Amino acid sequence: MRVAVVYPEVLDLARFKESRKEFPPFGVLYLAAVAEAHGHEVEVAKVSDGDCVRDFTGFDVVAFTIPSSATYGVIRDCRRASRYDGDPLILVGGVHPNFYPEQTLLDIEPHVVGIGEGEETFLDLLAHARSRRFEDIPGICCLRGREAVRTRPRALLTSIDTLPLPARHLLPAEDLVMNDRLSATDLRMAHVMFSRGCPFPCRFCAAAQTRIQYRSGASARRELVDMIERYGIEGFAIVDDNFIVNKRRVRDICASITDLGLKWSALSRVDTVDEELLADMAASGCLEVKYGMESGSPRILKAMRKNITADRIRRAVRWARNSGINVKLFLIHGFPGEDRHTTRETMDLLAELAPHIDRVSLFRFVPLPGTYVYDHPEEFGLRGTSGQPGWDGDWSKYHIHHNHRHWWGTDEQFSHVQAGYAELAAMVDELWPDRHQLPSPAPGA
Repeated sequence: MRVAVVYPEVLDLARFKESRKEFPPFGVLYLAAVAEAHGHEVEVAKVSDGDCVRDFTGFDVVAFTIPSSATYGVIRDCRRASRYDGDPLILVGGVHPNFYPEQTLLDIEPHVVGIGEGEETFLDLLAHARSRRFEDIPGICCLRGREAVRTRPRALLTSIDTLPLPARHLLPAEDLVMNDRLSATDLRMAHVMFSRGCPFPCRFCAAAQTRIQYRSGASARRELVDMIERYGIEGFAIVDDNFIVNKRRVRDICASITDLGLKWSALSRVDTVDEELLADMAASGCLEVKYGMESGSPRILKAMRKNITADRIRRAVRWARNSGINVKLFLIHGFPGEDRHTTRETMDLLAELAPHIDRVSLFRFVPLPGTYVYDHPEEFGLRGTSGQPGWDGDWSKYHIHHNHRHWWGTDEQFSHVQAGYAELAAMVDELWPDRHQLPSPAPGA
């Protein structure tokens, strides 16, 4: 069968105004890879706001992915305005449909919405594309008469090593290989995904999967060797939600790739690392770790259910620097309850850590659909969510690119948050005046 897999372009979060490319759509590339492995002809189509009408004539299956609520409208418009012939099977999956499958089914009008891990579900749906008998396929939402119904949940794969490598060959090299993306280097690099899921309960995060799955070191090495041979990469960035959780698994990957001579970076919590692990990571080529600090206020960290402390943050930063690894921090300002005092606590901790920090990305809090905060608007005094009166149907406002909306609290509280953000942003710009440029390398990096 001829299959089109459609995804919306997402630009780099930290450099949105520069239209810099973000990492490739791994969910789409894995779906394409498993479909190709089973003999289907696959094409990948990229759409964006204002450029979403496509010609899908000649395709037996058109599968749309919605990686965030902010891109919901782009895919909805593509589905409605594009051209089809015959009666192709229309599928929708992704982060937003995971949380709101019934609403997605009724609004976008596909035949099926996928829920959860997608590869096996996708293959089952392709196998039933002509019969349209979906009732025995787990992990989907479809119409039964006029009613949207969910089938039984699909169990996660026992091993994600069984999956083929993502089908990067279906995208142009310029969407995959980049420079100026690895800390203080200009290395030719690509992005990889070595694990899935995150078991931590942060209330601002929309984690679709709470059980973490790791690929083996052998699998990671196979993908990196393929990219060295195919694209000549010199480094890579691991884009997993939280790569450093299981230390044994991380060490397995480190040991398997050390001799490749690649430089790399990864995201981590501050409470899942130790000195020995960071030393092993540095020895295998890690040159930057990106920590989710989020806030320096104990009260805000507790409200976020981040379950970390300022001392944990200090230790993690010190251990990384002692290992010769650069440090980047992610901050979220404006979580419900933020005020001038909590902002000052963040600024004080940031000033203390500044000599040891290479880069900082500062974001405003947004109640992303699917998060605990979004699902409990009364608890946090949220306004304007889809479950409240006066909902305007605009999912695009749930983006984290320079979002200045008044999400919670009174006008007076919002004014304090606004003033606090301005003060914190000015501090970040002063301490890291070229925070979107190449910083000085860490000692030994």
